[in-house]
Amino acid sequence: MAKRKTSAAPAKRAAAPAKTAAAPAKRAAFDWVEGNLARLSRWNQIVWNHAESAWREYKSARHYVELLRREGFEVEEGSAGMPTAFVATWTSGGRAGRREGGPVLASYAEYDAIPGTSQKAAPYQAPRAGVSRWAPGHTDPHSALGIGALGGVLAAKAAMERFAIPGTLKLFGEPAEKMCGSKNLHALYGYYDDLDAAISFHPTYIPELNNTVVKDTHGGSYWSRVYTFECTAAESWNSAGALASPAHAHATATARAPGAVDAVCLMHTTTKYFRESMLPFTGSWCLNEAILVAGQATADNLPAHIGQIQFASRAATLEMQERIWNVIERNAREVAKLTHCRVQGTWIAKTRPGLPNHAMADLVYRNLALAGPPAVGEEARAFGREIQKTLGVKPMRDPFLADLTELCPPEEAERRVRKLTPEWQTHYAVDDYVEYTWHCPTARLYVSRPVMRPARAGQRYPDWTFNALGGVPACIDPMIRTAARAIGASLVELALDARALGAAKAEFKRRTGGGIGGKTWLAPLLPKGTKAPIDFRWPEYVTTARGEDWWIPDRGRGGIRPRART
Repeated sequence: MAKRKTSAAPAKRAAAPAKTAAAPAKRAAFDWVEGNLARLSRWNQIVWNHAESAWREYKSARHYVELLRREGFEVEEGSAGMPTAFVATWTSGGRAGRREGGPVLASYAEYDAIPGTSQKAAPYQAPRAGVSRWAPGHTDPHSALGIGALGGVLAAKAAMERFAIPGTLKLFGEPAEKMCGSKNLHALYGYYDDLDAAISFHPTYIPELNNTVVKDTHGGSYWSRVYTFECTAAESWNSAGALASPAHAHATATARAPGAVDAVCLMHTTTKYFRESMLPFTGSWCLNEAILVAGQATADNLPAHIGQIQFASRAATLEMQERIWNVIERNAREVAKLTHCRVQGTWIAKTRPGLPNHAMADLVYRNLALAGPPAVGEEARAFGREIQKTLGVKPMRDPFLADLTELCPPEEAERRVRKLTPEWQTHYAVDDYVEYTWHCPTARLYVSRPVMRPARAGQRYPDWTFNALGGVPACIDPMIRTAARAIGASLVELALDARALGAAKAEFKRRTGGGIGGKTWLAPLLPKGTKAPIDFRWPEYVTTARGEDWWIPDRGRGGIRPRART
């Protein structure tokens, strides 16, 4: 395969936009963002502090639902059977939910946080006040991702109202993104089928993608499955050799089945052993696991009745995924036999690799250029210098990476990403936004956020620094502002410029062999009828007679003591 040829250099400032019929409406969208920056900042702080993890984002979802209803949207809660998902719809010139002419345009909010990353908005390592250190925190941060998209949709709505632009806006609430959990369910149940175009926004996570839009190398696929092992007939294990009376069979080791904990341990180790037989170690694929349940921990002389282990694979192609999961499925069956258990597998996610759309990428990038890259001020830089002091790094005048405030054209971003991947590989990293790409023309927008500047080659800052920066308004609000402006202007252009939208839709039809259901279109991969996996023992906040706490208590009893602040 020939290498893609790109030669564009990064732009350091936004180019002057051409005057079009959409210009006044875009200016109205920008005006809305500028007039509502304080509200956007406040909304982000609310979600950032809720810090709820996958499938358990109750307060965060409620925040969005109530806010969107106040803003005039009709909201379907619990979409696709997911309690913390929603679909908010607004139609220009008519009742929301009924198309009155004009395109149907979408973006989405994410709001799940990651367990074990609780961090207060401080220049030193510490969990949020009153919260366990094992509780979640926003790392990407999804709090700002969602508010940036929300700001863009509300900005477009304001412009469409002012200029009587026909069209429908949708904002999807997408929970459990860290498990790629919701979008493949929304896709499976047809929620994206009426969309004319969608914009996916994410805070930049690698320097190669600062302030840009993806051209060709979209996200790969993510498959995840939970295996539940149950030992429900322990008495039938080697019972002929039991020496105890029938009333006390569990007191004799020979009567005890290995049980579900042994099943989980064997499933973990055998799958690790067979990793080399799954795929060659190339192409940035990976396989990870998490133990959800390992026995009940209530009696030491009984076999564990239940154990659950989750596997998740990231791969560039569906063929790679099939090879990985053929091994995992075989392991599960054999482990169940060895441990006297029965096993059931439940799909959590099964996403498709992303589909490019150059017309959409170009449209959104020109609006990102019009919006301008984020620019942090002295308050943010002062916070960064405090982080450096905490870590014993000599404070810098500008403690953040320089190219965070520069634009990077899609062709240049593509060239940079291609340097990170083998020549044959067409997809990089994973994110479930790819599900949108198979139902309508979709653009993947990246906007930078502050990242600490290394003091020397090879220096790496602790992860808590990224999490802390996401909770400081002076640091994260500029990213939200740029994202909202770029998304708002792009939605306005799509609503007004039938030719631009038509080009994106024609390209989508070409790439899928005729659109949804076309010859080269990939249908959703989850089995029909798949239900939201909400009933597993996902980490969550709990309320008991002892009060509200994270499900793993942290009251200073046992475990490794947190490091004192230096």
